[in-house]
Amino acid sequence: MPILTGATILLTGGTGSFGQMFTRYALSQNAKAIRIYSRGELLQVEMDETFKNYRDNIRYFIGDVRDKDRLSRAMEGANIVVHAAALKHVPVAEYNPLEAVKTNILGSINVVDCAIDTGVTRVIAVSTDKACHPVNLYGMTKAVMEKIFIQSNVYTPYSKGKTILSCVRYGNVAGSRGSIIPIFLKQKPAGRITITDPEMTRFWITLNQGIEFVIHSLESMRGGEIFVPKLPSMRVIDLAQAMCPECEQEVIGIRPGEKLHETLITEDEARRAREYEDCYVIPPEMSFWSNGEEPSGEPMEGPYTSGTNPVWLKEYELRRILSEIRIIEPGK
Repeated sequence: MPILTGATILLTGGTGSFGQMFTRYALSQNAKAIRIYSRGELLQVEMDETFKNYRDNIRYFIGDVRDKDRLSRAMEGANIVVHAAALKHVPVAEYNPLEAVKTNILGSINVVDCAIDTGVTRVIAVSTDKACHPVNLYGMTKAVMEKIFIQSNVYTPYSKGKTILSCVRYGNVAGSRGSIIPIFLKQKPAGRITITDPEMTRFWITLNQGIEFVIHSLESMRGGEIFVPKLPSMRVIDLAQAMCPECEQEVIGIRPGEKLHETLITEDEARRAREYEDCYVIPPEMSFWSNGEEPSGEPMEGPYTSGTNPVWLKEYELRRILSEIRIIEPGK
């Protein structure tokens, strides 16, 4: 039986692109109830209208992950928690550093505490490539969030519901808010798009792939892992050519806090990571709660970066995928 069938699920940050698509998947797998937890009243009203045919299955909680009491109330009786709430924009986090810490770190502590206290059985946090060798505050807060989730498994053998906690880690989702695709689409009518660096590379993952990977990780998690999907790489300049072949390209240089290549597994993590058919799994470095059982899978040769990845998307492949997800018209 699918992991979401019959489950009561709480989604933090549930009105975002990820949350809305995850909700569709959960409904298709006959989840018992889906609880959307977020701060945005308007976004919740809009989401309720979008899912108006499923009002018996979806509940909306106005709340902030910083508010532990409200979070605990929303989480009572849930089986699964997917933690996607965060301050995600690099410049916003740099300009509001204490707010980023309160949401991304203290908020994550609240998610962990409430899940353990209310007896949630599975909790998974959505992380980012920026947590690897972080060069900006956002990445640093997500790196701390990962550590909090992983090492909080030390408390769970004695918890009410035998809670287990893990993370998934992947890069920017193609077409999501704040990614490069909406920027190119906005610039395209003017006939000119901006490229930060001709050598810049990124991993490619669609929203559907991200959701499916989170669900797969929920099914296979045992507590303390970081799950990393196997993904193709692309050059940003190839994406620009596939989307806007008629546009002039202006190179503007890498922005503050940005990397030339994405890293999903560092060299140090690769020494203990295990490789599977469709993903890598990074086991906890200090698993005090473990029974000593050795992980399966093959040893990994790392690190895992978009610049050294052996699997690459060509321009014509990008164009085909963009047409399939309706970013460009077929045949363009």
